Amino acid sequence: MKLYTEQAAQWLRAHEEETKDLLRQLCRIPAPSHKEEKRAAFCRDWLKKNGAKTVWIDEALNVVCPYGGSEQGPWRIFMAHTDTVFPDTDPMPMREENGILYAPGSGDDTANVAVLLMLAKFCLEEKPALSAPILFVCNSCEEGLGNLKGSRAICKAYGHETKEMVSLDGTLGWAVNHAVGSRRYRVQVQTEGGHSFGSFGNRNAIQVLSQMIVNLYQMQVPDKAKTTYNVGTIQGGTSVNTIAQEAAMLFEYRSEDRECLDVMEQQFRTIVEETRPLCQSLSVELLGERPCDGDVDWKKHAELEQRCRQAYKAVTGQELTLSPGSTDCNTFLNAGVPCFCTGCVSGEGAHTREEWVELDSLGTGLQLGARLLLTED
Repeated sequence: MKLYTEQAAQWLRAHEEETKDLLRQLCRIPAPSHKEEKRAAFCRDWLKKNGAKTVWIDEALNVVCPYGGSEQGPWRIFMAHTDTVFPDTDPMPMREENGILYAPGSGDDTANVAVLLMLAKFCLEEKPALSAPILFVCNSCEEGLGNLKGSRAICKAYGHETKEMVSLDGTLGWAVNHAVGSRRYRVQVQTEGGHSFGSFGNRNAIQVLSQMIVNLYQMQVPDKAKTTYNVGTIQGGTSVNTIAQEAAMLFEYRSEDRECLDVMEQQFRTIVEETRPLCQSLSVELLGERPCDGDVDWKKHAELEQRCRQAYKAVTGQELTLSPGSTDCNTFLNAGVPCFCTGCVSGEGAHTREEWVELDSLGTGLQLGARLLLTED
């Protein structure tokens, strides 16, 4: 069923400048994972100002705003994450040149949050007669070690009565239709260390950890599905004339397939146990785990995917590029809920401080988001 009309298109065109200004306001509010309080409060208050009678911030710092129907489900959930990959708690630099907004986190995922909020405003003002209630969610903790905390909380609360979930994340033309799972660890080794001259010959934690990393990079990845691994950070030591007593690293592996993740886990654990006798102690801490696809109704999932592809082509005249990915959809796909993730802005430089978005592309993003919202099965 399609509720997208020329009247809806005109409303969205009339609110393009407001969406741009909303993006500017959001970019000024820092929102590291687990510290999204200020941005969440802004989103809640903005929704209240624009007509939301029921909107709240839950314990996971998700901003939740239901619309339509009995407000009892089965829900169609639309989400965009408020957190950015950057740890800054002070406002980050922002500038505009020739229609381009330069700001860390502007595209991932702040522009999509602006589009989501404007779609909610459209519903609150125009009151489209949707057959299923919508749950608009500005969610927390999608990035890095946020470990999908916000998405997990929403899935736990509403997943059992959810028809489908759409995540607005990334850039126009890019979409995720399957979940890439991952496991992330912090590994720390300790040795006796000592003075670089007086205690020469004692074990060096940096050397032990380095050897472990060499061994990890000799692992054979399964060929059943794309599988990767990475050491993201290392740290340790005290000074140039000290044999390091401690060293640590962050390590992850990813795959589209659960069996491949298990193969990587087995190899990782084997290397851990081979390293353990080389040091005084070795600890492994699981920091994050993102699940792969679960037992999804693939017919319903394909129907959602087709609606999203058709919406994008109707707006842009082009085809979507689909790939597996690691997004807020992981939790819902693992729970068996049909999901799709796509972006509503053009830009580049995600996860860098040089990130930028094309402001005029928000108009295209609004039209795409509205078609996704107003086209039901």
